[in-house]
Amino acid sequence: MNREPVLSATHLTRHYQIKGGAFSKPATVKALNEASFELFPGQTLAVVGESGCGKSTLARVLTMIEPPTSGELTIGGHQVSLKEGQRPPAALRREVQIIFQNPYGSLNPRKTVATMLEEPLKLNRKEMHATERRQKALEMIEKVGLRPEHADRYPHMFSGGQRQRIAIARALMLNPKILVLDEPVSALDLSIQAQVLNLLADLQEEFGLAYVFISHDLSVVRRIADDVIVMYFGQPVETGPAEAVFSTPRHPYTQALFSATPVADPTRSRQRVKLKGEPPSPLAPPPGCPFAPRCHLATAECTREDPPLESVSDAVKVACIHVDQAVAGVERAEAG
Repeated sequence: MNREPVLSATHLTRHYQIKGGAFSKPATVKALNEASFELFPGQTLAVVGESGCGKSTLARVLTMIEPPTSGELTIGGHQVSLKEGQRPPAALRREVQIIFQNPYGSLNPRKTVATMLEEPLKLNRKEMHATERRQKALEMIEKVGLRPEHADRYPHMFSGGQRQRIAIARALMLNPKILVLDEPVSALDLSIQAQVLNLLADLQEEFGLAYVFISHDLSVVRRIADDVIVMYFGQPVETGPAEAVFSTPRHPYTQALFSATPVADPTRSRQRVKLKGEPPSPLAPPPGCPFAPRCHLATAECTREDPPLESVSDAVKVACIHVDQAVAGVERAEAG
């Protein structure tokens, strides 16, 4: 594997300013806080966590839909420097493409498949003739498992799985190096999910694509991810190789997430970690560790300072001062 990253994020942060009203004060919502990682060609980085944890905000920042409030984002060796409302350079836009969750809403119902696939080429490859654009669209249609006659049909004529294949084909028209996949199979039936995931794996191998795979489905993540970022309240709480994180989850929140995922092996014992209460309001963040109000290991020390993400072992980083106690609890449960 090429060890030069195609994407690098350093302390990537995205905050939103909320204006005060008649009965409320101005506030800052920290939707994404201090995310740092590297992404390499052919690698799949999964980002997991509950709804509202910052996964989709991270996707918007990585695809340059929104600029970061602070931190650095480097794509293809070029540092992204955007201001609010500014469009990224065309060369960088071609490097990163996004595939959204809902194939029913991400395609224009008034355009044929070929028209939608040719559109990115019209905007970014103005030197291409119409015949070349048409040929490129037909080739991509075939690569995603559809037939040439599908080119002149409209989105309503396709199933959900076929629509997601069209969305994938459109994302690949500019030969990007990175695909950001925001819950790409969650709206599909299980059998169709498997087909789309197999397609993504084949395309990754053929084109050397790097994936940022955003999902709440841990069974899918375990199957496809090389590395994992677990997010809570807008910030990473555990990162590392997927096998290391799944085999020995170290953060209490990661343990709670994994313990709620069904396991096919009936002989395998598992500690059920139950979370207390609901995630805190982003308008009123708790002091110290944001997970402390829901954590069964929380102490007074946890409410005084938000722990940094630090290396523990096997390239795994965890933001928890009680990581040893958390791991010991899991080991005792599995031994029992």
